[in-house]
Amino acid sequence: MNKILLVEDDQLLGQGLQAFLQSNGYHCTWVESAQDTEKKWINADIVILDRQLQDGDSLSHLPRWLQKKALPVIVLTAKVDIEDRIEGLMCGAKDYMIKPFSQEELLARIITHLRPIGSSAIVYKSLSIDTSMREVRDIDEQIILKPKEFQLLLLLVQNQGRVFHRDELLNKIWGYQAFPSTRTVDNHILRLRNKLPCLDIETHRGIGYRLMEHL
Repeated sequence: MNKILLVEDDQLLGQGLQAFLQSNGYHCTWVESAQDTEKKWINADIVILDRQLQDGDSLSHLPRWLQKKALPVIVLTAKVDIEDRIEGLMCGAKDYMIKPFSQEELLARIITHLRPIGSSAIVYKSLSIDTSMREVRDIDEQIILKPKEFQLLLLLVQNQGRVFHRDELLNKIWGYQAFPSTRTVDNHILRLRNKLPCLDIETHRGIGYRLMEHL
């Protein structure tokens, strides 16, 4: 299980983010000060770092912390100026998010930064789809899909927001020579929804399906 160090001195935001990240399968340690961050840094796999803490600007400590252990760092801040973002990246942060932000977007960025170097994975919400290994993971849990289910998932994820007619899906996944029926598509969509509840697949009555776009 990946370990997240959450550094946030806003009580309401800190409690909410810790609960959200733990509900998505991570071990999340929440601290509120630079002093406590120093103590917990070495045990983390990734850091979510609020910039303005009660004991100062966390960026002033970041280069020293990264010398102790090089970690991907996502900075959270209310500062919106480009100069502030550049400063955070120059101090060693991998990413920068402006408050207020989407928890789902933060989760997607965490998954991306924890992805092994050279991985061919595609991220959709909490899913990581490895196209070379043909594996699907929801956080740390591997989801077993049959070959056609995987092909259908990949097609939808790579074309988010596009409506596919059932006949088009049949042609692309099964081929007309296999003589399947449109019911085959419906059954596979149902299986994907059951196995991957986070998929936001919209049904277009009498037409087909669309995977709602996730940015």
